[in-house]
Amino acid sequence: MSKASKSLSPQTLALIDQKGMTKSSPIVVRIFKEESELEVWKETTSGEYALLKTYPICRWSGELGPKVREGDRQAPEGFYAITPGQMNPNSSYYLAFDLGFPNAYDRAWGRSGSNLMVHGDCSSRGCYAMTDEQVQEIFALGRESFYGGQRSFQVQAYPFRMTTDNLVRHRNNPNLAFWKMLKEGSDVFEITKAPPKVDYCGKRYVFNATPTDPNQKLQASLPCPDYTMPEGLEEEVAARQKDVATKIASAGALQPVAPVKTGKDGGMHKVFLAKLENPELSAPGSLPPVVKPPGSDYGVSTTEPAPAESIALATADTVMESATVPLPAPRPDDAPGGPRTAVAAAPSTGGFFDSLFSGLTSAPTASAPPAVAAATPASAPTPPQAGGPSDATANAQARPPERAALPQLAALDAGSNGGFLDSLKNLFGGSAAPAEAPPAAPIADVPVPPVKPPVPRQAAASPAHPQAQAATSPAAAPSTGAASSSIVSASPAAASGAVPTLPGAAGILAPGSFSAVQ
Repeated sequence: MSKASKSLSPQTLALIDQKGMTKSSPIVVRIFKEESELEVWKETTSGEYALLKTYPICRWSGELGPKVREGDRQAPEGFYAITPGQMNPNSSYYLAFDLGFPNAYDRAWGRSGSNLMVHGDCSSRGCYAMTDEQVQEIFALGRESFYGGQRSFQVQAYPFRMTTDNLVRHRNNPNLAFWKMLKEGSDVFEITKAPPKVDYCGKRYVFNATPTDPNQKLQASLPCPDYTMPEGLEEEVAARQKDVATKIASAGALQPVAPVKTGKDGGMHKVFLAKLENPELSAPGSLPPVVKPPGSDYGVSTTEPAPAESIALATADTVMESATVPLPAPRPDDAPGGPRTAVAAAPSTGGFFDSLFSGLTSAPTASAPPAVAAATPASAPTPPQAGGPSDATANAQARPPERAALPQLAALDAGSNGGFLDSLKNLFGGSAAPAEAPPAAPIADVPVPPVKPPVPRQAAASPAHPQAQAATSPAAAPSTGAASSSIVSASPAAASGAVPTLPGAAGILAPGSFSAVQ
């Protein structure tokens, strides 16, 4: 209680007197996330409010935008009333006052959260954290206003200073409509030099509104009844809103746009970042032994210079949360044998299988362009079906959406120069090698494959072999066929016949895939 009852400093009392205020006059607190600043405004002897002091915020968490649910680390945005019962002299973070989230507007949208405060200790997970010395003075200013008769003081929490230029800069943010509504309240405060009367209806904020019918009430979850605003105020607020809409509509592509999400988990005022960089500098209050700067996954000591990388992350416009690493397209879960990656066919270079079966078949006179093959589970041989080599030739550069029949498989292996499949077919009395296909011209992009009717399949005679481990080409496209097929496109280099292969890899499509196709 000694912390909560500590008197205001002589310097602050002198400033209050200098600005025509009294120690116990009412206050309003305004918070700006992006600038990391908290303002205390106080009523002057003329009845208008004026800025008393601006406090740099040591730490706030989350991103720009309202708090939506418990645990999202978002610091609230909106209008909140602080009563004496929300002042906490026994806070674990030195001193604190609860913002009162969720208010009626938040509840109308089903938002949840608790213990959202302004407190000390420069540590935040949804709060606005100050230094202990700062929060002690803010706490004392609120306490003195209660002693002077103020029943509650208003906190206006904004994503940034509600200027037209800032809204234009954030024009691509999905919270823009919400922020334009908050700007109405900010405009009322700036026009009237007094805190706006805050009500709720139609799941939105309304300011200084009076229902036309005295018997009707403004309720957050019900449609707004007809209401009026003081004469001249409504027109001035509407003019400011029109100015914002006009400038957003006329904003060109070269006009700067702020990032929608920074990835930094909040912010810290530059004066505290400077002190982390150089502990010898002065700051408005003492820092705890360890502070976690925005963008860092770890805390840094405040008694020695912080690592340069942590300062760079804290001052960057955006921070990458994780590297984006492209992965091969997975096989559908419902495909026979489960998910696995297909392997592109490689031309023969005289490997083991070619040598083993070289006496059983003769090599084609010319190689067809290498094509792609589907990795399929082992099954019993099936007779050839209609379609044959002509279909394979027509789709040599396009990935077939369905599994091909046996003659198509022969065409796919035609470029193996006497490959393994040809050897097996000749050994067991299979069909002759297909006619050679004309060389394919190189293409820049993989075309979209034509839609083919599904080919009847037979049940697999044996379980699928282990998954083939192979890296897909950068030009591979995700499968567009049925769920039972997964095909990886060959690279453009492969289409021109310039793909290097490992010795012994000739003619191998995928482990377990050289038997008949389903």
